[in-house]
Amino acid sequence: MQCLYFFCLLILFSINTSFAQWPKIQLNQVTDGLERPVLATHAGDNSGRLFIVEQGGKIRILSNGSLLATPFLDITGRIRCCGESGLLGMAFPPGHGLDKFHFYVNYTDTDGNTIISRFSLLSSNQADPDSEEILLEIEQPFSFHNGGQLAFGPDGMLYIGMGDGGSDVNGQQPDSLLGKMLRIDVESSVVPYAIPTDNPFVGLQNVPPEIWSYGLRNPWRFSFDRSTGDLYIGDVGQDSFEEINVQDSSSKGGENYGWNIMEGVHCFAGSNCDRNGLTLPKLEYSHNEGACAVTGGHVYRGATFLTLQGIYLFGDFCSGQVGGLRRSDTGWESIVLLETPHSITSFGEDESGNVYLIAGSGALYQIVESVEIAFSGLQPAYSPGQTIQLSLNELSGTRSGAVDLWVAIKMPNNDLVFLNAASELTPLPFKTNVPVSETSQSVLNFQVPGGISGTYTFFAVYSEQGATFDKLSAKLRSNLLSQTTEVF
Repeated sequence: MQCLYFFCLLILFSINTSFAQWPKIQLNQVTDGLERPVLATHAGDNSGRLFIVEQGGKIRILSNGSLLATPFLDITGRIRCCGESGLLGMAFPPGHGLDKFHFYVNYTDTDGNTIISRFSLLSSNQADPDSEEILLEIEQPFSFHNGGQLAFGPDGMLYIGMGDGGSDVNGQQPDSLLGKMLRIDVESSVVPYAIPTDNPFVGLQNVPPEIWSYGLRNPWRFSFDRSTGDLYIGDVGQDSFEEINVQDSSSKGGENYGWNIMEGVHCFAGSNCDRNGLTLPKLEYSHNEGACAVTGGHVYRGATFLTLQGIYLFGDFCSGQVGGLRRSDTGWESIVLLETPHSITSFGEDESGNVYLIAGSGALYQIVESVEIAFSGLQPAYSPGQTIQLSLNELSGTRSGAVDLWVAIKMPNNDLVFLNAASELTPLPFKTNVPVSETSQSVLNFQVPGGISGTYTFFAVYSEQGATFDKLSAKLRSNLLSQTTEVF
């Protein structure tokens, strides 16, 4: 397998010809208009809502495809933003909505320090900003490498990813919480939190018992595979290499991921270094071809797209590429799955295991298996009196559900005429609510009249149900699927 752009698997890389082919993916926009979105998550309460964290200090709710006007939480006045600071993370405890009505956040306060705190609810869609209980405050020496992620593991413990604070040495300093993965028990009756007795450094002198693993530079997004319990950590490198670490679910903690001894699988300070006792990444990639900072994602465990099952989806902030990482029979393998124009700030996951990409532009996209559709029957040229018979067929991929189908023709004068019941300039779908079982459509059958010579371009695109043309016009005009004919 060839190294594609910034992805080049150097650890346990293998080519397994018996393994399934990599899927083709695309992005379906879910919403936009967000301000500096950095996280999307769910409450685990079967509500279907997505909670979107905005770096400036607000948490928004996406419900039934629409952003609620009132923020779920607004603590803008307590936040230092932006750069690598701000409101960076949130997590709901297991059992939220049953007998628990609170959640946790990770933010940078106005003094520049990391705050882990708990908030209670006023209602299901409204948090109480006055209910804050600060559980942990960590002093930050600089305004970058703050980490920011927090998530509950399969064991019910809260994991907190801490960057090195901008000081290279902190990852290897045993007495510092910086450059570490922390693990604490916030759901016990102990105030402010309890230390799990099986944390690996409990009882050691001058080592904070909160530490679960160490040797991290800036873990920008980590997540647990909801099927296996494995922990995936995207750790941002310095000048040359990005890395993804994977901790097996059977781990007892204590891993040293190598920073600042190593950057990726390379000695950081020179050509020789002691690698004994280090846990090396499963993937590293270089800063060649425009890459600069890994954005950790999620293992896809949704029920809709079978070819995505078990693939860890992640990206790079600068290159905009989305990559896939998965186990093979003999190790790990990776590939670039999609080139995007986006600054990828984060990824998200909903209750059903669907994975989302968050763009710095303020848009949220669902990552879906690409459905290839193509026109058939269109000839290169026609003359008056001939009949155009045109159909549309799905070639590959699996749709997640019913969609709307848009078909349009760009006329010689550049007008865009939509094929629908009106067959006019009015932007309406050709057909709405197209079920998964319908994989082909007859879209045109008419006799070419005289006096309409020129070049005609046919466009087609699927959209989510109820989408408006203003969200489709760029797609239709970008030749996502198009075919041209001449009329003489």
